[in-house]
Amino acid sequence: MPSRTTPTPATGTGKPLSVKALRKTYSGVTAVDEVSMEIAAGEFVTFLGSSGSGKTTTLMMIAGFCEPDSGSIVVGGRDVTRLAPQKRGLGFVFQQYLLFPHMTVWENVAFPLQLRDIPKAELRRRVGETLEIAGLSAMARRRPRELSGGQQQRVALCRALVYRPPVILMDEPLGALDKKLRDQLQTEIKRIQQELGLTVIYVTHDQEEALVLSDRIAVMRDGLIDQFDTPQELFERPRTPFVADFLGAANFLPGRLEEQSAERTLVRLDTGGLITARPQAAPDGARVRAAVQPGRLALCPPGDGFCTGTVETVTYVGTLVRVTVRPVGGAATELVRLELPAGRAPALGENVGLTADPANVSVFPDVLPDPESGG
Repeated sequence: MPSRTTPTPATGTGKPLSVKALRKTYSGVTAVDEVSMEIAAGEFVTFLGSSGSGKTTTLMMIAGFCEPDSGSIVVGGRDVTRLAPQKRGLGFVFQQYLLFPHMTVWENVAFPLQLRDIPKAELRRRVGETLEIAGLSAMARRRPRELSGGQQQRVALCRALVYRPPVILMDEPLGALDKKLRDQLQTEIKRIQQELGLTVIYVTHDQEEALVLSDRIAVMRDGLIDQFDTPQELFERPRTPFVADFLGAANFLPGRLEEQSAERTLVRLDTGGLITARPQAAPDGARVRAAVQPGRLALCPPGDGFCTGTVETVTYVGTLVRVTVRPVGGAATELVRLELPAGRAPALGENVGLTADPANVSVFPDVLPDPESGG
């Protein structure tokens, strides 16, 4: 799992946000279905899902750009459900920078304060502080065309920060940038958010981005929240097959539940091996699938572990190697995927055993997640 920075402090300019039973339909199709959540002051929350999952519609309802059919939105104890966007006082950062091309960086950042008739001395102080926090002081006199894409996005972030909104909403702000720049700006966004104690709601379809940035993640599918939890809990203890697959590209190993107790669950796999998992309530003999992520599997001698198989592919990806193993006794199309440190790569055609820590194995009913669902 990608590393994360330290937890966000509870003090700062951010305010709590409460969403209750938000619902939105378009031409009879439900886009968001009774979504509820409580977000603490200074918390970084991400709506994660693929296209059509409801994440952006939920954000737009919080912003005021889309009116909910029902439900409520409360920011810092103030009901804003029916207020116009400009009366909610929220900050917005979008994938498009939306900077004024004829204005300098300083003028772009100062613009929201000018609209609010902030006194000149206070305006200069706030703009200067905000540019300094974002490392843009030296670029204050430049115009957007003189900046890189990453620098323009930082200016857009400053413009949202400068009037100290209670909540900042970000809709895929890094989607147009290359990976190296995205990684750099993720670090910057998290640093600024923690430094100022901001409440941030962030929308992305990028799982790694969500894991790196967030205090909690709402994994969305078909207008619903499948699971709302910390990155570690989502990654290590998914509650649904969809979450296990969407966040960790899990292997789903078919079998029957053979034995269970308060400490463990034993699953007899269709390949004949026995895999131990976390406790799971299900009737003995039930058809199930043991889910384990590729990075949580390890190699062991053939005959040990929960199955033995033959290495079919080995692909190097930087410091990792991705391996596929065809289990003995498995279906013709069945492969198990592993991610291992590059120095531990097996040879093509080698016979290996596979093992996993029971704490990293989940058990679900024998229904695979729909790859077309949750879009």
